[in-house]
Amino acid sequence: MASASLFLAACGGGSSSDDGGDGGNGGNGGAPAADVLDKASGVTTVAFWHAMDGTNAEALTKLVADFNSQNTGKIEVKATYAGKYDDAITKYKAAIQSKSTPDVIQIYDIGTRFMIDAKQTIPMQSFIDRDKLDVGDLQPNITGYYSIDDKLNSMPFNTSMPVLYYNKTLFKKAGLDPEAPPQDLAAIRTAAEKLSKKAGGPADYGFGAAIYGWLLEQFIATDGKEYCDQGNGRDGKATKVQFDSPEAVEVVKWWQTMVKDGLAANTGRDTKAAQAAFKSGQLAITLESTGQLGGYSKAAKEGGWELGAANYPHIKAGTEGGPIIGGASLWINGENHEDANKEAAWRFVKFLADKKSQAQWHTGTGYFPISKGALDEPVDVDYRKANPLFDVAVKQLEGTKLSKATQGCLLGVMPQARKASEDGLEAALNGTDAQQAMTKAADSLKAQISQYNSSVK
Repeated sequence: MASASLFLAACGGGSSSDDGGDGGNGGNGGAPAADVLDKASGVTTVAFWHAMDGTNAEALTKLVADFNSQNTGKIEVKATYAGKYDDAITKYKAAIQSKSTPDVIQIYDIGTRFMIDAKQTIPMQSFIDRDKLDVGDLQPNITGYYSIDDKLNSMPFNTSMPVLYYNKTLFKKAGLDPEAPPQDLAAIRTAAEKLSKKAGGPADYGFGAAIYGWLLEQFIATDGKEYCDQGNGRDGKATKVQFDSPEAVEVVKWWQTMVKDGLAANTGRDTKAAQAAFKSGQLAITLESTGQLGGYSKAAKEGGWELGAANYPHIKAGTEGGPIIGGASLWINGENHEDANKEAAWRFVKFLADKKSQAQWHTGTGYFPISKGALDEPVDVDYRKANPLFDVAVKQLEGTKLSKATQGCLLGVMPQARKASEDGLEAALNGTDAQQAMTKAADSLKAQISQYNSSVK
């Protein structure tokens, strides 16, 4: 309850004097006139907060420098690392209260409902409609997450998808077809029975993945079901989570039994532990983001084994759902910002979404390009020739039918919901009845969801 109160404290924010419509959802004011920046004198500075570090930060710094060089004397973007995702949104909430938000901020996917409800930002749709901009180049299954009623709230930036990774070399040793990876829970168990040491197989465990709520969300989506009510929070504010549904509990029970039978490892919540176990050959099959393709490919090359990748598995064969994208998007703040800054921020966001920028971003980081055209850029074509397994994700994204299930849940307390689902899954893997564990986890969120919804107008 205390954490929910802190979460809501930042939703204050006054109303903007520039109330030109919000593009349909929660934004603060509309886009300014298109020529405001042209009329501005001197250099307009764009404060940009992001959550990228390491190699990703290097790639982003290069893009910022490219934009600044193209806009010398007119716009200068000043990028600031705001910490990891959770830290960045916490810092942003404090900035709302002190009326010192940046012009552009990168916020993770599960912060979307809060960003809409905070009423600080100008939806991208306002700029798109003003400019009559053709956004047909943007991947619909990526923009879908950040859209309500076909109106785009923020611009997707760094995007990932989950896939199934497997060790082809271990498959061969176990007498399995390395070109026929399992694509549903029953098939994963059948393969694990031949791969696991307990059954005389070549791996310590046939399967293993981190206790990560995002993975459970994916199973629910691939089954065509919704994670929360109210059309996954898109027909109205969600009032409950549904990861205690029969479908979700079936996944948890399957995972629990796999661990109990010695066919799956319980590597805990630390994603790095599961990643290390797969890289070392302890696990033959795992579930992870496309962002791990580079690391897994390197480990396979150094370890002398062959890596395989396939679509994210379904609970049962034959269902038509697909996985949900993850990552983060860019938001333009309107409250307490000058029109010139809003327009400069929009030009920067457009630059980052451009096919050339997205090809550069994709090949420099491994994140999925939000632009269809980026895949045709020479640098991207060469990258995918060198990393052919990445095309698995491309085809999976393009083959997923956009629906409320695959758009993902918009929930004001989604970070807490993800943690609660992990509490339930972990309790089940440690021996608690699967239904009981997931029901308790879902019930633990009722008060927080209710408090959030009653506190947001």
